[in-house]
Amino acid sequence: MRITILNPSFGDDFVRVARWSAKSRGRVQRHPEYLLTAAQVLLDAGHQVNFVEAAARNIPPEETYSIVENFHPDLLVIHATTPSIYNDIEQAKEIKQRTKCKVAFVGQHVTAEPKNTFEISRGVVDYILLREYDDSLRDLANGQDPAKILGICWWDGQKMIQNAPAPDVDVSSLPFPSWQLIQPEWYPDGGKKFPFLTLITGRGCNNACTFCRDPQLMYGYKLRNRTARQVAEEMEHDIRLHPQIREIMFETDTFAADRQHVVDVCHEIISRGINKKVSWSCNMRVNTDLDVLPLMREAGCRMLMTGFEFGHDDGLQAIRKGGVNVDMAKEYALEAHKLGFTIHGCFMIGAPGETKETAQKTIDFAKSLPLDTVQITGVAAYPGTSLYKWAKEHNYLRADDWREWLNAQKEQRTLLSYPQLSSVEIDGYIDKGLKEFYMRPKQMWQMLISIRSIGDLLRKLHGFKAFIDYFFSKFLNIFRSPDRKISTSILTTNE
Repeated sequence: MRITILNPSFGDDFVRVARWSAKSRGRVQRHPEYLLTAAQVLLDAGHQVNFVEAAARNIPPEETYSIVENFHPDLLVIHATTPSIYNDIEQAKEIKQRTKCKVAFVGQHVTAEPKNTFEISRGVVDYILLREYDDSLRDLANGQDPAKILGICWWDGQKMIQNAPAPDVDVSSLPFPSWQLIQPEWYPDGGKKFPFLTLITGRGCNNACTFCRDPQLMYGYKLRNRTARQVAEEMEHDIRLHPQIREIMFETDTFAADRQHVVDVCHEIISRGINKKVSWSCNMRVNTDLDVLPLMREAGCRMLMTGFEFGHDDGLQAIRKGGVNVDMAKEYALEAHKLGFTIHGCFMIGAPGETKETAQKTIDFAKSLPLDTVQITGVAAYPGTSLYKWAKEHNYLRADDWREWLNAQKEQRTLLSYPQLSSVEIDGYIDKGLKEFYMRPKQMWQMLISIRSIGDLLRKLHGFKAFIDYFFSKFLNIFRSPDRKISTSILTTNE
């Protein structure tokens, strides 16, 4: 079968496969590692696959249609997102009319809202592959009867039929992503060495944060790791395929949750000499066993992308960030800094119960830690999550349509709004936090002296350009917003 896997564009720089589907404040792009793993599954099954990365490359719809039409697919696969769902349906409709292909949608949004997706698509979408779609997509491409494929929804012309769920995929049986279908240079990121690739060491998560979509919708509450040997072999494969890469990012949500797995991976990396060829970074929680950090450093780990989330324990408890507290976060940051890691801190504003005072606590906490960079976002309530259900029940969600998940610039729009802290005020504290963190002379000097190479300089310039671009777009938006007086007062206050 001829299969096109499409990441459709949705305005410039829309990040389709990130945790927040939006144009990022840091103007970064995310690699579609899950889609490309499924693509390799299809290739291994003997199918012809055309991957069209229109999102990262900002390919306009009309050009996308021509690319896909020239391939003449039998099946079109689209990773759909909450804010872009109408756009995704529209592009699928045009391609379907031109090629007469079948259409399958995958991803978190359609897993959470399959019935609504079929209803608004008006016959465009033929199949929705729920949760992990590697095996169900292969079975569909192999010509199996859709009525017998686990984990699939289909439209019989009048109503949705949902088959029994598929079991969790055996992650050790999965192939490496088909990185030959993309170029690493398509994915800029001011925090990573450029160019870089991502690597998924496992699927699932042992934690139950209320806002996080992937455990609740896609991969479940059990961390399923690939073997340490497979992780090291994938790193070597990536280096052979794209020798220009300077870093590999372990995108697994909780890479260090299994201490023995971390130890085994590090020993594999060291024994193969991979740490002498490329650096690597990973996502971390602050309750990681600190005694594994020296081994990670020896194995070439450069940066820790860490979910600090809030500067107060009430916020951590409100989103069920289990097993962590502010004191633990501080100890973790100090130890990682002492060992020479670059630390990127992830913070949020807008937890249930958030106030102006607690929002400022998070900003002050971020500034008190030895962090190299930060990102600050609003707490996002996506369909299918327990946070979304809670917000709907309590009337705290300011959205009646999927298109309202983004603002006019296609950036994340804060939709949670409380009596004590409105969505406009949450946005104001996000911007206030970014300015207070990055505009400190100490921080600017630290970022300047950390430049060690042309690559470092280019990364810093990308980050600086993104910072200016984001706040320039905010400046323009203030004069378009009916709430501009409130927004301006939040941005200029000093509390």
